[in-house]
Formats: sequence, C-alpha cells, structure tokens
Amino acid sequence: MVKSWKDTDYVATLNEVVPELVTAEFGKLNCSKLPFLKNVIFIGEGTPAGMLNFERIAELGSQVSDAELAAVEATIGCNDTINMQYTSGTTGFPKGVMLTSLNLVNNGFQIGECMKFTDQDRLCIPVPFFHCFGSVLGVMASVTHGTAMVPVEMFDPLKVLQTIEAEKCTAVHGVPTMFIAELEHPDFKKFDLSTLRTGIMAGSVCPIEVMKRVVKDMHMTDITIVFGQTESSPGITQSRTDDPLELRVATVGRALPGAEVKIVDIETGETLPPGKQGELCARGYMVMKGYYKMPEETAKVIDKEGWLHTGDLAIMDENGYCKITGRIKQMIIRGGENIYPKEIEEYLYTHPKVSDVQIYGVPDKKYGEQVMAAIILKKGMEMTEEEVKAFCRDKIANYKIPKYVKFVDGYPMTASGKIQKFKLREMAIKELHLEEEAASA
Repeated sequence: MVKSWKDTDYVATLNEVVPELVTAEFGKLNCSKLPFLKNVIFIGEGTPAGMLNFERIAELGSQVSDAELAAVEATIGCNDTINMQYTSGTTGFPKGVMLTSLNLVNNGFQIGECMKFTDQDRLCIPVPFFHCFGSVLGVMASVTHGTAMVPVEMFDPLKVLQTIEAEKCTAVHGVPTMFIAELEHPDFKKFDLSTLRTGIMAGSVCPIEVMKRVVKDMHMTDITIVFGQTESSPGITQSRTDDPLELRVATVGRALPGAEVKIVDIETGETLPPGKQGELCARGYMVMKGYYKMPEETAKVIDKEGWLHTGDLAIMDENGYCKITGRIKQMIIRGGENIYPKEIEEYLYTHPKVSDVQIYGVPDKKYGEQVMAAIILKKGMEMTEEEVKAFCRDKIANYKIPKYVKFVDGYPMTASGKIQKFKLREMAIKELHLEEEAASA
C-alpha cells in the first residue's frame, strides 16, 4: 500500500480497521476482524509500524538460495491465483475475483491480437492499472506484443490529448465518459491526433454516436470495443480492426479466440437462436476461479457446466456478433412492460444538446417503476425537461419516455470509471420523496 492518494489516508484508515497493526511484529499480525491478514507491504518513505517496506523485499531475496527459489517455482502453476481483482460494486458489495496467469496472459494476448498490436505501436493508458482495463487490456496486451506503454497517471482530458500528440501514440484506451470529455474539451481541435489508429472503448455500454465521433474526429479508424467483466479477466468479445464500421460501432464484436459465447433465455436458461434477446453467457480459459472465500456467490454466476452468467442482456446475430442491450438488474419494469435503458439512452444521444445520458428506474405506486433520465448537456447549452420529452414523443413508445428528467454536471462513479446507476436511483428517491414507494417495492 501507499500512504495516501488524493484525499484518502490509507495508513490512517488501515490502522483504524486493524488497530493491532501498530504493535505487531511484521508477519505475526493477529487481527480478530481480519484473521487471514498477516502481512502489509508499504511503498514509499518512512515505513509505518507493523509494515515492511517494498524495497526490503528485494534485499530479503539475497537470503534465499537458487535451489530454494527453484523449489518454490516448481510448486506454482498457471492455474494458481496470481491476481485478486475486486468487482467495482456498481450494483452491490465488491467481491474478490480470483484470476490466474492462464486467465490474464492469454486474455491480454488475444486482445492485443485483435488490435493488431506490434512493437511499432504506442498505447496511451489513462485508465487505472488496479483495474482489469488498465492491467490486462492495457499492460498485458502491450507486454505480449512489445508495444510501448504511455501511462497517464490520473485521467484528465487535456493531459490525454497532450500526451497523444507529444508521444505520437497510435492507440488510446478509455471508458465512454473519457472519450466524451476528450471530444468536448474546448482545446480538442488544437491537437494533432493523426497518429492514432486503434484502441479500446469499454467499461460500460458504448454509445453509437460517441463511437462514430471517435472514428471521425480522433482518426481512430481501427478502434475496437471489448465486452466483458472482471470475472472473465475481463475480455469475452471484441470487435476486430477489419470489421465493417457498422459492426464496430453497433456491436461489441464476437467471441475472443478460446472463448465460447451463447445467449440464454433469462427464465428457462435455454440457448436462444440468433436475433433473440437473452442473457450473455461465456465459457473458456478466461473465466475466473471464483470469488474469494464466497463459494455460494460463485455458484450463482458459474453454473455446473462452467458457463459464466454475466447478467448482461444481449442479442447475437448469425455470425456471432453481439449487441449488448442492457443489464438484467437495470431493466425497468413499468406496468408489466420491460424497458431497457440502453435503447432510450441511444436515442437521446442523438440530440445535439446532449453530451451524456443515463436512464434508470425509480419506484412508482401505480406502475411499479417509472423512467428517469440524468442528462449532462454540452457546454453552453440549455434544455428543459419538456424539451426532452417532446424530443421523445412519436419516436419511442410512450411508456419509455422519461417521466422525470434531471440535468447534472456529472455522475457518481467507481474509481475505475463505471457509472453507478444505483446511486443515481438512491439520490432520486430522496430528491423526489419516493421513500414510501421504494419501501413498498
């Protein structure tokens, strides 16, 4: 761990949770709350009590003989857990995802292959390394292809644009909100981004209109979309650089080599034919070993045949290309009608004043749920709630038109850049005084 980051003092937080640490001898920690915690490694100067400085690990290596090292190495296999990634918690409590060398190295390699990475490419990485996006789609995809890595320590649209130009990057990664921030930065047109060729937009549903702007205005003619989740290391499907533009902006591609994908009926679990909407399931080398010390939770998402149930709604065409249509848990049920937020979001993205939009359900006494929109407007634009509704009328079904519209400056997000719709819902319940409706839901 490091001492602090932004406004969080990690040492103080850890000492509050584990008060025994300050008096414990390194390696002999005995904490009643965290009985499995025995060692804390510190990165930086001035090692706090009870911890070991990272630099000391290399020094301790001199005390281990080559024979001892070889003996330990012989006990390690490609299916051993080597990385623990915690789910971002966009819908609930984070879980420890156990990932292996087999998971991570192969996933990174196949993702790099889909972008046609070589040692001539230079990847700008503004997404965090603690997340699978940065560590696998960024680092492992680069390491397995000899591609140069150009990290941006903390996302800032101006720094990303400056870095791409200065380092002549050929690729850049990001979640949709990052690309939107770059495209709409007031100095965007001042930067030479002509060296860009490819990259990945992922992390959340990628709006078609944003993809088109990235291809046109950022010169990313070979941009790809990766779909997956932490539990799959993370990539399951990816578009290819030589796919037609329509497939690359409207789908999340097809299964990565070594991965199996199917769409199943959310009620019966039966495999569905092409063109039918259901839950996307995946199987293959990339599926996690399971959730750390949570076998019951693991069994909920990985069935007896090894299929990972993603919780994402999708449609697959006859050629295996998948289109994500929403999250099962984020589906809005209004008066018995199933409403998928992505459909409404994609339509509202076409409005010239809208920069970003999130659709979610809020409780309602009569219908069970109503549709709500949280909209970020483009700079200098003004819009009314009625204007949003009028734009929807006669274009989408009446029951899909947002009953509530809120104009916001930003969205609550996880540290990895995922929008937390459940927090938007919680905020709306308080602001609209829907506590009674929420309690009876």
